[in-house]
Amino acid sequence: MTQPEPVTQPEPVTRPEPVTGPPRVRRAVRALLLDGDALVLLRRTRPGRPVYWTTPGGKIEPTDASPEAALRRELDEELGATAGPVRQVFACAEQSPEVHRLNTFYVCRLTSMDLSRRHGPEFADPANGRYDPDLVPCTAAALASIDLIPEMLGAYLRDHAGDLPGLVR
Repeated sequence: MTQPEPVTQPEPVTRPEPVTGPPRVRRAVRALLLDGDALVLLRRTRPGRPVYWTTPGGKIEPTDASPEAALRRELDEELGATAGPVRQVFACAEQSPEVHRLNTFYVCRLTSMDLSRRHGPEFADPANGRYDPDLVPCTAAALASIDLIPEMLGAYLRDHAGDLPGLVR
């Protein structure tokens, strides 16, 4: 007669502490800034993270008169740039337990850029890494070859990159 196997207790399950309160909502505006038929993107190099690209833009501040005003302020801060008329073309949300990011993307054309005028708060701390402007052809193939953040924007641009230059003058 065989002995029954001893009963083992399962390992206790460790769960993360629940987030208290609702997540913060961060509304942001981002520019699909065209220079000819190329997009002006920011090549981000941050310690401990692979290189990626993102669009210029950022948080809508309470003092901004409108989302468009926020976009123009961000272009000035991050690139020393001005743009012509803007047109909203895409929006997406990124969610985590701590924050919900609501990004609205506007296509516009670069009218001037002076990188010596860059002055945004992101440049104050070297630990934030580098924000290097980079011209990337506004084609599905060129945009698919880079790590563009947020991922949903990359998917949108793979389908619509060729349409953007015709949307603004």
